[in-house]
Amino acid sequence: MEEIAFTMRLKPGVEAEYKRRHDEIWPELSAALREAGILAYAIYLDPVSRTLFAVQQRSNEHTVDQLPALPIMQRWWAYMADLMDTNPDSSPVVQPLSCVFRL
Repeated sequence: MEEIAFTMRLKPGVEAEYKRRHDEIWPELSAALREAGILAYAIYLDPVSRTLFAVQQRSNEHTVDQLPALPIMQRWWAYMADLMDTNPDSSPVVQPLSCVFRL
C-alpha cells in the first residue's frame, strides 16, 4: 500500500456547498475510485485559508493515473469547478505534499 497527500484550494464562501456535494458523492464515482485502487480517501478543510488537505491510501497495483480519462471523473471535475481552483481541463489544482514525519 502507498499513501499520498496533497492540497487543493476552495474559492471563498463555498465551504458548505463543497461538503454537501461530497456528502452526496455519486455512487459511480465512488466505485471508479475504488476500482482504481483507492483504499481510503479523506479530505480535510482549513477554514481560515480554504485549503483542502487530502490523504489517499492506494493499493500497490492502483490505476489512479487512468482516472482522468474516465467520463465520470471529467463530469465530477466539471461539477466541482465552480467551487475550487482548477486547471484548464477543470481538474483541481493539486499541490503534492511530501511526508516529513511518521510515527
